[in-house]
Amino acid sequence: MTFFEVWAPEAKQVELVLGERRVPMERSARGGWWELDEPSAGAGTDYVFSLDGGPARPDPRSRRQPHGVHGPSRVVEPGRLPWSDAAWSGRVAPGGVIYELHVGTFTAQGTFDAAIAKLDHLAQLGVDLVELMPVAAFPGRHGWGYDGVALWAVHEPYGGPAGLARFIDACHARGIGVLLDVVYNHLGPSGNYLGEFGPYFTGKHHTPWGAAVNLDDAGSDEVRAFVVGNALHWLRDFHLDGLRLDAVHALADTRAVHILEELAAAVDALAAQLGRPLLLIAETDLNDPRIITPRQHNGYGVHAQWDDDFHHALHALLTGERHGYYADFGSIAALAKTLTGAYFHDGTRSSFRGRSHGRPVDTALLGADRFVVFLQDHDQVGNRAGGDRIAAALSPGLLRVGAALLLTSPFTPMLFMGEEWGAGTPWQYFTDHQEPDLAAAVRDGRRREFARHGWEAGSVPDPQDPATFARSKLDWAEIAEAPHRALLDWHRRLIALRHSEPDLYDPGLARVRVAFDEAERWLVLTRGRIRVAVNLADAARSVPLDRPVESVLLASDEGAGAQQPHEERTAAVRSSGDSVRLPAESVAIVRVTAQ
Repeated sequence: MTFFEVWAPEAKQVELVLGERRVPMERSARGGWWELDEPSAGAGTDYVFSLDGGPARPDPRSRRQPHGVHGPSRVVEPGRLPWSDAAWSGRVAPGGVIYELHVGTFTAQGTFDAAIAKLDHLAQLGVDLVELMPVAAFPGRHGWGYDGVALWAVHEPYGGPAGLARFIDACHARGIGVLLDVVYNHLGPSGNYLGEFGPYFTGKHHTPWGAAVNLDDAGSDEVRAFVVGNALHWLRDFHLDGLRLDAVHALADTRAVHILEELAAAVDALAAQLGRPLLLIAETDLNDPRIITPRQHNGYGVHAQWDDDFHHALHALLTGERHGYYADFGSIAALAKTLTGAYFHDGTRSSFRGRSHGRPVDTALLGADRFVVFLQDHDQVGNRAGGDRIAAALSPGLLRVGAALLLTSPFTPMLFMGEEWGAGTPWQYFTDHQEPDLAAAVRDGRRREFARHGWEAGSVPDPQDPATFARSKLDWAEIAEAPHRALLDWHRRLIALRHSEPDLYDPGLARVRVAFDEAERWLVLTRGRIRVAVNLADAARSVPLDRPVESVLLASDEGAGAQQPHEERTAAVRSSGDSVRLPAESVAIVRVTAQ
């Protein structure tokens, strides 16, 4: 027997459809709900709902869509999923390293089971948490996942719910936690039937995707319950360690208790119940620290946020790009401000926005671990016209410098899949829309968007072309080849150093110091007794330190295939006095003497 329920407050009649059978459902005592105990249904039963004799529609809370987002739902009993992680105690962000991956392009096969075969690579790299891009069911076979429409189901081509469970279980067996990217600010245009069931959307607010998800209009209590329930479903039923919340600045909510605060409180309660930590990480463009401020200090209580300012500051400094939102970045001073204050725009004018933006972070209240930072992520690679990674633009020396600044920063660092070996494959925007009009609209819209930024339309890959998807898959053969092998070793050593040195995982943002010389192109990041000395110039530099060097912990030129002669390399790692001499485009991580 299976208990079915659905919220359809405006319907006069709701039927459960099982093949050729149509079984009337009964109104629940809860307003707007319909329910039914059906003895003939069990795990594996396919079903749909019909409202007022209308067309068959999947369950808004469907746990599985084996025939795609337009087909019938299938009953799944979470208790039957395969688990062997009873001893798992969870993972937290402080001191950890996150690895973002897209299931469909992480391997040639593009499935959870194929990804399991690569987990030993991540364990050897030193990754603490894997962050999966969205796996909620979306239309077509492949895509980024941000156009999901069956938010409780797992994309079937990846392996469905059982495949996700196997992947998470395998991660936990290797000591790796798993985060999932979830999207609550909009649904995709194809297969989105939520609006037929109830007031899930409202015209009260405008969004880039049309009517906003209804978080504060009439009927929003149930919509908010849908969102919170969905988050708890992923964390509880799939043993996840946290969620990344997509673009929370697009969650239009004017109620006294914001949906983020309600969600964070519910997740904290579940963590207490389960006896293991659970993380909520917000993607936000607001530069508003209230989102991650604890609720007892009048914040929303979300545990961490993505920090785009760090990316912009580091990317613009290393590449020299200044277009779009990079316009205010590119100086060493911009990176220094971000390293010590998390935000660059903390109330300052943003020329890209044409206004002031952000507010300062209270570094005495908020630890640096609450800010997830990156040199690359899916957006910053995939939303370039050609999907080119930063390795295509930087010298081997600057690639190592970027990795060092990321992985020795006070924040929680994140790598994008393949970054650790400087993957030569692009990561492009790809879709698999089955409706010709929608496919054409996406293709033409993307080309128009990039044309406004100066790219020729013909240089923008067709998202619908299967070749665009295929070329975005990682080439795992690269890791055995030069120069990829050396860069992978550099990332492994950096992560091992981060894990072994308490000064490098100290979350105290107020204790971080940065000295720099804009003209000479050097900077020194201070983390306790550790100094990260960087030479960005195209010639050797003597970089001054505040104390004598006690030991060299890591140097990018040593054994890294640098072009400098041997004498120049050894001069860098054997320096004495209150300075270190660095070859061009290199970094040395040293421990200085105690005072």
